[in-house]
Amino acid sequence: MTHKELLYVKTIAEEKSISKAAKKLYISQPSLSQAIQRIESSLGTVLFKRTSSGLLLTFAGEKYCKMAGQVLKMYEDFKLEVSDINDMRTGKINLGITTHLSVYVLPLVIPKFKEICPFIDIYVIEKNSTELEKSLLSGEIDFAIMHEPKSKKNVAIDYESLVNDPFLLAMSKDHPLAKHGKKVSNQEYPYIDLELFRNSDFVMLNKEQRIRHISDNILSLANIHPNIVLTVKNFEAAKRLASQGLGITFIPLQYSKLASQEFPPTYFMLDKKYEASWIMCIATLKNSFLSKADNIFLEIVRDKFSSV
Repeated sequence: MTHKELLYVKTIAEEKSISKAAKKLYISQPSLSQAIQRIESSLGTVLFKRTSSGLLLTFAGEKYCKMAGQVLKMYEDFKLEVSDINDMRTGKINLGITTHLSVYVLPLVIPKFKEICPFIDIYVIEKNSTELEKSLLSGEIDFAIMHEPKSKKNVAIDYESLVNDPFLLAMSKDHPLAKHGKKVSNQEYPYIDLELFRNSDFVMLNKEQRIRHISDNILSLANIHPNIVLTVKNFEAAKRLASQGLGITFIPLQYSKLASQEFPPTYFMLDKKYEASWIMCIATLKNSFLSKADNIFLEIVRDKFSSV
């Protein structure tokens, strides 16, 4: 059952004549007659009966014509909606982002986006990076703003690198090893040798979180098997606990600036050999469709944050 077939039956019913309907549809009368015969044959019933008043619908024909009118109306409405979507008079984007990146990214992106696309709705889903990858694969979101995995990247996902963000070692200002930090010109924080903390206590984040993945990779490269005294989900909690001397922890530089200064720790940079950083990225499914609105949103993100 095609759009043309629906239109053929509806037009004949309106004109009560195959010849008149054929002229209105700009096709030949024999072609229209053959098309109706094929439709009736496939349905196993007659749609029209010949009378002195012209072609009238049978009961089955009335049902078919009613359905045809509804479907054709839906199709025309859909074409109008597509036109609106293409002109961005309506639409939505389904955005996935990590909880803490939303604090950092969205205030700089959404106001600009709404200036350009005032009629586009934005649906934000906040999850950790591992969960966002699952949401992307399931189709729950159109794209994600998150951090790239260090290894085992999903082959079905494209990771577009944006910003490389170093990890800091955070501890109490009274930590006995804090005195070993060495200031370096043009660096916000002093460097410290991670080897000094081989026997130290650590506060770590949960294993499913990407901060933990990066932290584990740093410790692995340093060949350190940490004594983990506490595992928490919130990096701010880890930072505050470290500042109070419970242990040391790893905090991304961006997140250190978001965090409250009520319990300020002492921060140190780490040597490049430990690969102590992560990369903020745009994650999309390979060969996936992105709407005009999606692409405008992502272009604003690139403009604000791309530095890799």
